[in-house]
Amino acid sequence: MTNRLAQAQSPYLRQHADNPVDWWEWGPEAFEEARRTDRPVLLSVGYAACHWCHVMAHESFEDPATAAFMNEHFVNIKVDREERPDVDAIYMQATQAMTGQGGWPMTCVLTPDGEPFFAGTYFPPEPSGQHPAFTQVLQALAEAWRDRREEIVEAGARIRAFLAERGAGGAGTLTPEHLAGAVESLAAEFDTEAGGFGTAPKFPPSMVLEFLLRHHARTGDEAALSMVERTCEAMARGGMYDQLAGGFARYSVDRFWRVPHFEKMLYDNALLLRVYLHWWRQTGAPLAERVARETAWFLLRELRTPEGGFASALDADSEGREGTFYVWNPNQLMRTLGPSDGAWAASLLGVTAAGTFERGLSTLQLREDPDDPERWARVRAALLEARENRTRPARDDKVVAAWNALAISALVEAGVLLEQPAFVEAAVAAAQLLWCVHVRDGVIRTSIDGEASRNAGVLEDHATMAEAFVAVLGVTADPVWLERARVLLDRVLRHFPDPDGGWFDTADDAEQLLVRPQDPSDNVTPSGTSAVAHAMLAMAAVTGEQRYRDAAERSISAAAPLAQQVPRYAGWTLAAAEAVLAGPAEVAVVGDDPALHRAALALTTPGAVVVRADEGAAIPLFEAKTRIDGRTAVYICRNHICQRPVTDPTELTAQALSRRRGD
Repeated sequence: MTNRLAQAQSPYLRQHADNPVDWWEWGPEAFEEARRTDRPVLLSVGYAACHWCHVMAHESFEDPATAAFMNEHFVNIKVDREERPDVDAIYMQATQAMTGQGGWPMTCVLTPDGEPFFAGTYFPPEPSGQHPAFTQVLQALAEAWRDRREEIVEAGARIRAFLAERGAGGAGTLTPEHLAGAVESLAAEFDTEAGGFGTAPKFPPSMVLEFLLRHHARTGDEAALSMVERTCEAMARGGMYDQLAGGFARYSVDRFWRVPHFEKMLYDNALLLRVYLHWWRQTGAPLAERVARETAWFLLRELRTPEGGFASALDADSEGREGTFYVWNPNQLMRTLGPSDGAWAASLLGVTAAGTFERGLSTLQLREDPDDPERWARVRAALLEARENRTRPARDDKVVAAWNALAISALVEAGVLLEQPAFVEAAVAAAQLLWCVHVRDGVIRTSIDGEASRNAGVLEDHATMAEAFVAVLGVTADPVWLERARVLLDRVLRHFPDPDGGWFDTADDAEQLLVRPQDPSDNVTPSGTSAVAHAMLAMAAVTGEQRYRDAAERSISAAAPLAQQVPRYAGWTLAAAEAVLAGPAEVAVVGDDPALHRAALALTTPGAVVVRADEGAAIPLFEAKTRIDGRTAVYICRNHICQRPVTDPTELTAQALSRRRGD
């Protein structure tokens, strides 16, 4: 017998449709039920690819006795954090405030008015160390609700007041000195031996790496580039990267990027594609080009949906265990490849008898380029073929607007720079899906099978889609994409501003939650605030409209105090600030010469906005710009004041370099 979640659109919620727990989706009906029955709300938040969410579901939510107690004493709500980042943000802040840590699955207990008075993450079915059993927690909470109601209500009100205060931030500026200081702060946290920042677990610092690349491009700072190169090489050669099929896992559980948490997220691979592409563009590193190319193909091969969007994630688990699809032992290599190639592959890929993962199994690492590329190509193909006979991890086919937009922006650039039209075609198709399905009277966060959900888009959805639409404009020359970007950004200007500065993460016409979330810090994806800065800069570059430039600078100002204090959590804001200092360059490619278009996109000046169209295009950037003697011409402008147009790719690069040197 199924519960209410059988009718949910979210694959994560449907994973719990057969639970004996009487789950509700988030909505006013659930809270009305809590008021009617005088029960607290148990809120459980997770996502489809979350390993520990699966573990807690199997241990507790599938247990009839645990479920019976939950049903008797609580109104139980299940939320997909990818569908409702607004709900997740509020209660994650509460969880971190109450426990000092966060993560998923997240468990919060609320009053019927939505005020949290208890929070935690994963709870085991039996007491473990200092962690009580989930049933013990439930019993204590039910007794507290019955016997200490006044105390609970007061605690919930205090947390609500705390959450409301968190939105009140300051404003500032980011000068060249601040950006140099951010590089110094990052260097102090940099792991010089293993790459990355801090200790385990290590998440790919994509947005920080983009800032460091831009800083090096603007200033020539070798320390910034060195941190990028060390980190990118370590990630690409470790077990976090799929050495057979491409694509990055979500994070590494160790310092050295050997063992990942195996789920693969769309947002990570979209952001990392951009980073590796820009690293290659800046240095010509062969590893960077290979990883960028493989990651782009991974997106198309493994995450593309039949409707032309990109699925949100691949699960960590298959056959009931984490990582089973990806790991090997020496015997498996020998059986697949034969004794000679098997021994060679084990040495090359770091597969040992003891194992680098668990159960004597190893992740595949490629710490050095193979000394025999042809042999490696043959071995790799054989291992891929053998792996296809394993049970593949499940895929969450949910299309998330913001994450698809990140993929679109990356694929547009990759398609031009790597001369792969398939990447551009996939990007344009995904953009069309977003416009047709996700943009209606407002913006919709998610869809599946081409059907939009009921969940309103948040600030990051609007901004990243607008930036992606400008990127699509750049390769299609179709002004409809400019108007579509304008629709999104004008909605941001109308419905998201905070009168005290910066932006709220939800629109003023969206569902009213416990508080209106507002967080300028980057997490695994750009914050809404930093995404707005990038999108508004791109729009200002193409249109010349000052209101978009002002909005970009407002975004940077709102996040500036955070960027100065903890630059690791403001990489995208710092990258936008680099673009402001560099102009950013507004590059019009007038004509159809693919070599010149590629050379324009190869410019490393921070935040350059490149559009290819022909004379007379209905795009403000192209006003009064023509071919030169019938040849394709490139105009590099800043604040719509242009340098002399060039018709030769070499001259184009020289002009950009002279601008950096100040010639």
